[in-house]
Amino acid sequence: MEPRARAGKNVGKMNFSHTELSQLLYGHGDVRMPLPDTVRLLDEILTEFIQGVSFEAARAAQHAGRQKVKFEDLEFAMRRNPWYMGKIQEMFEKKKEIEAARKGFNIEDQLMKDADKEEKAAEKERVGGGRRGRKPAAQMQIGEEDLEDGDDDLDMDMDGMGADKKT
Repeated sequence: MEPRARAGKNVGKMNFSHTELSQLLYGHGDVRMPLPDTVRLLDEILTEFIQGVSFEAARAAQHAGRQKVKFEDLEFAMRRNPWYMGKIQEMFEKKKEIEAARKGFNIEDQLMKDADKEEKAAEKERVGGGRRGRKPAAQMQIGEEDLEDGDDDLDMDMDGMGADKKT
C-alpha cells in the first residue's frame, strides 16, 4: 500500500510541534505568534512533502532491490529540483564533517587517557620501587634514531670543533 494512501489517519493531527513551526515561520519573516491556521497549514504541507519524498526514495530503493533507503535514493527522489538537491548534498557533507570531527576528538581523548595511564604507572614504578616478587617491567630503550637531533648540546662550527671547545 502506498504511504500516501495511509496518510489519511493523520488528518487533523499535527505531526510537528506548534513551537517548532512557529519558530520556523518567525525565522523566515513571519510574526512571532502566527495564526493557528497558518501553523496547521504549514504542518500539512511539510508532512505531505516529507511523505512524498520518502515514498519516492523508498520506491527507488525497492527498484534497486534494497529494503533500506540510502542517500542515493534521496538524491534520485530530489533529482527534479536542483535547489533541494543542493540542500540535501550540503546537509550530508556537513554530517560527514561533524562525524570526522567527532572521530578526531575521540582519538585525542583516547590518547590523553593512555598517556595518563602510562604516567601513573611510571610514577607508581618510581615511588613503589617496582613490583614485589616479580621481574621488573621492561625498560624502554631509546636508540639514536628516536632522538631525532636531540643532541643539540654541542654546536658545531665550520672547522668541526664544538663551540665550547675552542682553542
